[in-house]
Amino acid sequence: MDDVGQTPVRVPATACVFGASGGIGRALCEGLAAAGCARIYAGSRSGAVPQGSAFQGFSFDLEDEASIAAAAAMMREAPPEWVIVATGVLTLADGTGPERSYKRLEAETMARVFALNTIGPALIAKHMLPLMPRGQGFTFAALSARVGSISDNRLGGWHSYRASKAALNMLLRNFALEMARTHPDSVIVGLHPGTVDSTLSAPFQSGLAEGQLTAPDVAAANLIGVLARLTPAQSGRVFDFRGQEVPA
Repeated sequence: MDDVGQTPVRVPATACVFGASGGIGRALCEGLAAAGCARIYAGSRSGAVPQGSAFQGFSFDLEDEASIAAAAAMMREAPPEWVIVATGVLTLADGTGPERSYKRLEAETMARVFALNTIGPALIAKHMLPLMPRGQGFTFAALSARVGSISDNRLGGWHSYRASKAALNMLLRNFALEMARTHPDSVIVGLHPGTVDSTLSAPFQSGLAEGQLTAPDVAAANLIGVLARLTPAQSGRVFDFRGQEVPA
């Protein structure tokens, strides 16, 4: 198992964040700008983005492939060096939370969780990866979760969420293997940000140990530091906010 070592930091001149209006997505945008990234495509469902000359906003919907394709087309002439998919759902908008037992499984809920956590990010990859020029390194990352690890699963439960993240990890591995054939300098990874103080984790924060909850700006800085040190040899894997590999 490889961890992210002391590889020299490389901050991109251009980046794209899908999910820029969420807690960690906005923090990633602001962290990239603070690190010197000159152009940041910032996408959200509403089109709301951080303020500043570095940001170029766009709208997209994870469940509307045409909107993702349109966003990618807008970036075709000047594609980003980093693409970060900072989206995900644990509790649905109607209040439906993760299932603690197989007895609570419902097909409609499972389909929606997979649509948002797995299929949506996969469609972003489908339309963004073809923009990447050959002979030039790039990074594609999607927020995953440690609970998506099959070998690290000790508690069970949270069935749709765990399964959707495990499926996302498999897709990222597939994309990494495929892109390596034509883009050997590419890096495609999943990222586990830890437990971030965000809308996603809000219903589950009461039982956390002291110090386990991370502020969005700190989480973003951690992830940017990890991404900045990754190499093509580490493509296709999942790394946590400390730069340690999450087992499959």
